[in-house]
Amino acid sequence: MYQVKVNDSEKTYEVNLKKGSATAGTIDGKDFDLDVVKIREGNYSVLHNNISYNVELVKTDFETKEFRIKVNGKIYSAGLKDRFDLLLEDLGLDNLTSNVVKDLKAPMPGMVFQIKVAAGQEVAQGDPLIILEAMKMENVLKSPTDGVIKSIEVTEGVAVEKNQILIHFE
Repeated sequence: MYQVKVNDSEKTYEVNLKKGSATAGTIDGKDFDLDVVKIREGNYSVLHNNISYNVELVKTDFETKEFRIKVNGKIYSAGLKDRFDLLLEDLGLDNLTSNVVKDLKAPMPGMVFQIKVAAGQEVAQGDPLIILEAMKMENVLKSPTDGVIKSIEVTEGVAVEKNQILIHFE
């Protein structure tokens, strides 16, 4: 059994697949059976109730179980929970895998070339924080988490050692 949420709506759909099938089962108790033909990697032709749909997998993140799917030119976001996710949620253990990051440390020795953030600034996971010059290369250190910069422990032009704390997060 799976729960699927589309486009961040409050509505979730319960999907049950028939044993041994990925294209037949029920959605909220209603039967479905799809004919799926792979056009090329990430692109499919799907036939349902004699209606053809062009489906493209725009983004797939199996770790977070978040997907972006284009159906006949319209993009949908979908979040998926399997029976294990639902069990962990029922037990109150669904947020154990989230990382709480308090510090950004230098991954290697080098020199701080540029600081791209300021204390108090809100950042998202993946935002560039510091450019570290090491072995004649510029390495962009990105935020490992969503959060707020508490303090910056280095200045531009200063040499740092591996595992030295560069930034503290709130």
